[in-house]
Parts: sequence; C-alpha cells; structure tokens
Amino acid sequence: MIKPNIVKNLIDFRHQRDWEQFHTPKDLAISLSIEASELLEWFQWQNDEQIVQKLNSDKREALEDEVADVVAYLTYLCHDLDIDINKAVEAKIKKNAIKYPVEKVKGRSDKYNLGFN
Repeated sequence: MIKPNIVKNLIDFRHQRDWEQFHTPKDLAISLSIEASELLEWFQWQNDEQIVQKLNSDKREALEDEVADVVAYLTYLCHDLDIDINKAVEAKIKKNAIKYPVEKVKGRSDKYNLGFN
C-alpha cells in the first residue's frame, strides 16, 4: 500500500518534532476520524458533475492533502500498534468474501441483513 520509505519519512518527521507523546492510539483514532470527515467535506453538497469539475481544478490539491492526512494518521496508528495493514486488509477481504458471497450480493446495495451470516 504505502511505500516503506514513506512510512519511515512519516515516523522520522514525527520523531524529529517529539510528537509521539501526543500520538496515543486514542488520539490517533480521533485525528483519523477528523481527517476522514474533512475528506468527506470536500464532496459535500456536490453533484457528480461538480465533483468532476473540482477534480480537474486547482481544488484537487486540497483533496489530495486530505487523503494524505488520512493515510498519515492511519500509518501512525498501524505503526504504533504493530498492525501490518496489508495483512489486515487481506484478512478482511477473506472474511468479507465469506460474509458476502458473490451469488447472493452481486449488484445489490443491501448492507448486512441479507438473510445470511
């Protein structure tokens, strides 16, 4: 997902500023949620056409900044909790494949209560 040198750069950046003391798992999770909300705000009140226009404008950089903030906080959280994000995502895909078999969910938008577990 994220390149190892980027992870190292993030960890070095944080360490140089002595910010580890503020980055408890709770505060990282809070910050991740806040940044994800700021990402969502970029899309708020926009129809598909407006989003495409924004993506092709100088406002795209603001979107990329929000994405980077989300990735940074998630990277810190995974690093600090010793979570291999690739393994975690692979495991979740396997669980979801069992929970949502293609033959029962393909083309459906139902979420969880499809009559099977």
